[in-house]
Amino acid sequence: MEKPLNKQELVAAVAEKTELSKAKSGEVIDAVLSTIEKTLAKKQEVRLVGFGSFVTAKRKAAKGRNPRTGEEIKIPASTSVRFRPGKLLKDAVSK
Repeated sequence: MEKPLNKQELVAAVAEKTELSKAKSGEVIDAVLSTIEKTLAKKQEVRLVGFGSFVTAKRKAAKGRNPRTGEEIKIPASTSVRFRPGKLLKDAVSK
């Protein structure tokens, strides 16, 4: 299995593909990620047609068990982020 793509490698790939400097590509990537983060924080969905959608989902409070002690614990309600891949992304990955 190949190693994951890190941010520096992503910046370099975007810079090469767009002919922007690495610094400018980094700024663009940071702006995109920041915009997605702020939109999700407002509980809005981010749809990138063909790529996928980022959505928030609420988890109800629940009871769980501490695996070490078996003691029952309360798990508070929370909001999580989910990604739903689009058809084009699914098709590209399944090749």
